[in-house]
Amino acid sequence: MTKVFITGTAGFIGYHLAQLLLDEGMQVHGFDGMTDYYDVSLKQRRHQMLMQNQGFVATEAMLEDQAAVDAAIDACAPDIIVHLAAQAGVRYSLENPRAYIDANVVGTFNVMEAARRHEVKHLLMASTSSAYGAETDMPYRETQKADTQMTIYAATKKACESMGHAYAHLWNLPTTMFRFFTVYGPWGRPDMAYFKFVDAILKGRPIDIYNHGDMHRDFTYVTDLVRGIRLLMDAVPERPDSPEDISEGDSLSPVAPYRIVNIGNSQTVKLLDFVDAIEEALGMPAKRNMMEMQKGDVPATWADASLLQSLTGYCPETDVRDGIAKFVAWYREYYDK
Repeated sequence: MTKVFITGTAGFIGYHLAQLLLDEGMQVHGFDGMTDYYDVSLKQRRHQMLMQNQGFVATEAMLEDQAAVDAAIDACAPDIIVHLAAQAGVRYSLENPRAYIDANVVGTFNVMEAARRHEVKHLLMASTSSAYGAETDMPYRETQKADTQMTIYAATKKACESMGHAYAHLWNLPTTMFRFFTVYGPWGRPDMAYFKFVDAILKGRPIDIYNHGDMHRDFTYVTDLVRGIRLLMDAVPERPDSPEDISEGDSLSPVAPYRIVNIGNSQTVKLLDFVDAIEEALGMPAKRNMMEMQKGDVPATWADASLLQSLTGYCPETDVRDGIAKFVAWYREYYDK
């Protein structure tokens, strides 16, 4: 039976991935710090649901606590590690940058050290579309340079990519980094725009729309995302014999069993169209408060997901209106609205 260690299982994406793997009959050891960056009761509820499966056990501790990370991974002795836990949020990184260094850089180092000791078959770690920074050549491809990060959040994620490559090279540790693109769906994060929009509209409050709505995002439905992660677990990178062995468009390193993969919907949606979809699902209009662009934000994201498709045969495809309708249905049920 495959044993998988997942960090961030009380989080939005980690919960959905753990549920998917448990449904497949895998053993999952979850690890989460239960930080109060957003409503802890939502995190606790996610873990409670996972605990209903006998194949799930969890450790509640901080990533920065190396002894706790080591003890949990030693107890699991995993075949695969999926590292999703991080201090998230572009805007919060302007207020509390140290939290990002501690959780994202130090915490990731602790996970990588444990993965090295256990010689896991595959280490998969979450990055972000924010790593592309000021790059304007879209859709974003994994082989593009990504050296112009615009927030500490994005910079810490790019640092994790670099550390991951070093460990893959030095210790022959098969490592896949995936860059996420604006993930949404049921059990989502309350700090995300779509969650705030639904909450505000239902309560009759205006919603803040930045850059006067002239923004585009590659919105990725959460079940599509975790399906991509699950399939990538089996796409273990191998160190190539020579650079000539690397296919065109493949981000495989010439000197390490290491690869970066976009997981996105391969289409970009205008923010105002996204708001229209929310209004349609709710059956009520939003009071729109048009704002200037916020510091550190980017006007657009758009993924080229052809590498994901070539590696796994899969590409996310949930239409944004369908995905938003499912989120709104969950929100109304969970909050009894």
